[in-house]
Amino acid sequence: MKKQVLVSVDRGETRVALLERAGDPAPRPAAPTTARRRRRSANPGAGYAVAELYLERRGNRSIVGNIYKGRVDNVLPGLEAAFVDIGLDKNGFLHVDEIVLPGVEAPRRGRGSGRDAAQIGDLLKPGQDIVVQVVKDPLKTKGARLSMDLTIAGRYMVLAPFGEGVGVSRRLDERERERLRKEAAKLDLHSAGAIIRTAAQGAKRADLERELLYLFKLNEVLGKRVAETEAPALVFQEADLSVRVVRDIYSGEFERAIVDDEKQHHRLVSFFARTAPELVDLVELWSEERPLFEAFGVDRVLDSTLSRRVDLPSGGYLVIDYAEALTVIDVNSGSFTGKGKSARLEDTITKTNLEAAEEVVRQLRLRDIGGIIVIDFIDMARAKNRDAVLKTLRKALDEDRTKTFVVEISPLGLVEMTRQNVTEGVREIMTRPCPTCHGEGVIKSEETIAIEFERRMRELATKVSAEALLIQMNPRVSQEFTGHDARVLRAIEAETGKWFHFEGSEGLPLDHFAVLMEADRQQVLERALPFREGEEVYLEIIEPHMYSAGDAVAKVDGYIICVRNADAAVGQKRLVRIEQVGRTEAVAVLIDQPPPAAPSADAPASDTVESSVRHRGRRSTARRPTVTAGAATAAHEPSSE
Repeated sequence: MKKQVLVSVDRGETRVALLERAGDPAPRPAAPTTARRRRRSANPGAGYAVAELYLERRGNRSIVGNIYKGRVDNVLPGLEAAFVDIGLDKNGFLHVDEIVLPGVEAPRRGRGSGRDAAQIGDLLKPGQDIVVQVVKDPLKTKGARLSMDLTIAGRYMVLAPFGEGVGVSRRLDERERERLRKEAAKLDLHSAGAIIRTAAQGAKRADLERELLYLFKLNEVLGKRVAETEAPALVFQEADLSVRVVRDIYSGEFERAIVDDEKQHHRLVSFFARTAPELVDLVELWSEERPLFEAFGVDRVLDSTLSRRVDLPSGGYLVIDYAEALTVIDVNSGSFTGKGKSARLEDTITKTNLEAAEEVVRQLRLRDIGGIIVIDFIDMARAKNRDAVLKTLRKALDEDRTKTFVVEISPLGLVEMTRQNVTEGVREIMTRPCPTCHGEGVIKSEETIAIEFERRMRELATKVSAEALLIQMNPRVSQEFTGHDARVLRAIEAETGKWFHFEGSEGLPLDHFAVLMEADRQQVLERALPFREGEEVYLEIIEPHMYSAGDAVAKVDGYIICVRNADAAVGQKRLVRIEQVGRTEAVAVLIDQPPPAAPSADAPASDTVESSVRHRGRRSTARRPTVTAGAATAAHEPSSE
């Protein structure tokens, strides 16, 4: 799997994309010449797919890998954990299994341990200074997850100052693992432990020794800072995002890293000059006018990570839903009905599930989804088909650098799995909860809110002595009262003996309810009406009238204006003269044509003549004079009235 890394740096954020292309590893390319860059600039990302995306915002950098000198704030024996102040807004969480104290034997307990196991209170005390490392970023309401088992990462190795022995990555084949064990057996670890990474494939003893010296120097600097620093404070900061990604994914398949920022390019070159001089030539500076992420098609993929639906090649699709404790992925066949007249249902389902298995893993990596994940595949009748889907899923997960655990497919076609959740994913960084639904995904309907408001109006009628009330609410809600000839409103007014007038605008929240005025009916009506008879205003004609042929309709914050003989002006903004004004609607004529002699008997202005309700955004406390055509242009055109 050939791999490339793209690094794009803006003022507010750093974006890193990992691109992969299936195929046999090719020889490492030399640094491209200007001519080669020009030839491939038309479609530089051809053949590659975006596999992973990482974002870091200024002021919100990931702290995973950072080492702090912290102070124990509280010890909770019931949770077998301690909360540690490391200088952040929230205390970090330290479980008893992550406690490592030099010279102190701290057996691993975990859940269900015996009563004779040592208690956390015997190991830590409030106010005690300890050195901890962040293994998981603060997520939502939880603080950072901490460990006292420190590690310092290099390209080939990870040094564990308080560990012992040498471990080798399980991603390597058994022969390579055995070879690296023999090479590492000759290393002097100074009573520390080490883990040899996947990137060490093919590395010689000299490579390991050179990196070990570099890690020992870092550990020495760390020890001095711990001794000189007063808790709580940061004593060691992990490398920035681009260095971490390139360092962690390096292997024989790594082709190049392309950076569009000179400073970031210099950082990567400096890092490799110290740790892997042979990689310096593989770091390129993007110098073309076209943005790097746009040229490689990464922007489009980044936007797609916010979509709930993901289409499959055959016509099926995935639906990804995020819950508090888990992520649910539903597989649907969609428009795929099989190929050919002899296609069978089981074959159609299996093909869709096989495509879905690969796409699910791709989405997990792209969106960096962690925690518990439940995949609802389409039910398959045959066991061999279920096994094939599960095998495809696990094979795709082999390319995922994040730890995963997959359970067998259940009889219901569900696959349960876990994926280590270390940092916030792209979705959490790029979005925030909806201010309207607060992340619930649903809001109360206009009908539901209107029914609730009706109860409040009945209650108000019993408490106020005024004859009429002016109530402010969203026009879509007040329409529930004024629609259908205002039958609902008339019933409320007949029952309560009060008159209700409405005003409001579409900008108001649906659940907004406020009493603006309590007075006699004439005073409230004077303020509530949006127009005056004879007034000339600009209005946008939005649609033909449903019941009166030749007429058209305009609306201002839900208030209806029937414009006579204006069906040819639909979609236009025209100057009209208001002829009749009612509580819920008005009648107007186009000013550039003769007004009709008189309204017909079946005119839809029944509520214009008699009292009803109206909603509007602007209010006036005095009767407005008739506006001339010239004045109307200046006074009303900007507000679409």
